[in-house]
Amino acid sequence: MTVGTEETRLIVLRGNSASGKSTVAAGLRDRFGRGLAIVGQDNLRRVVLRERDRPGAANIGLIDTVARYALDAGYHVVVEGILYADRYGGMLTRLRADHRGPAHAYYLHVPFEETLARHATKPDLVDVTERDLRSWYRPLDLLPDATETVIDAASSLPETVDRIMRETGLAGLGALESRRGSGLTLPTSDSA
Repeated sequence: MTVGTEETRLIVLRGNSASGKSTVAAGLRDRFGRGLAIVGQDNLRRVVLRERDRPGAANIGLIDTVARYALDAGYHVVVEGILYADRYGGMLTRLRADHRGPAHAYYLHVPFEETLARHATKPDLVDVTERDLRSWYRPLDLLPDATETVIDAASSLPETVDRIMRETGLAGLGALESRRGSGLTLPTSDSA
């Protein structure tokens, strides 16, 4: 079942906890503007479903459904999360194969010591222990189809956002309200 259009972009951002996935996704949206949907694993799994991350969990299908819906509505989509290869790999492979437009996958690789240091700066995660982080951490948990570009911790946020904007072609596209013929009508006010 094909999804999206030849113009829509699908971007997958994966990596361990505190690797910068959500921050990079937000940076991409800030740079691009309206018309870029962020499909966040944490939001759908932890907030919407309040579900533990386990094989075959409902959030896997929900992530797929939301991404497909947004692509079919003419949005560019960033799917971001830890998205362990053994649990989410099949869904991500099918989504990328079904997408009519360009699809790009990035793995943000951060060593465990850096993960630990970054978690220490997040006040909303004070209940997460070093033991928890060690149990979640999987070094270079790459998808088996070898389609991910690895970006290491040496790449700054602006460098990473610039690179993804350039490599995916988002840098040359206009925000949704400035594109003609997208089939969507959105308010142009930032308050909407």
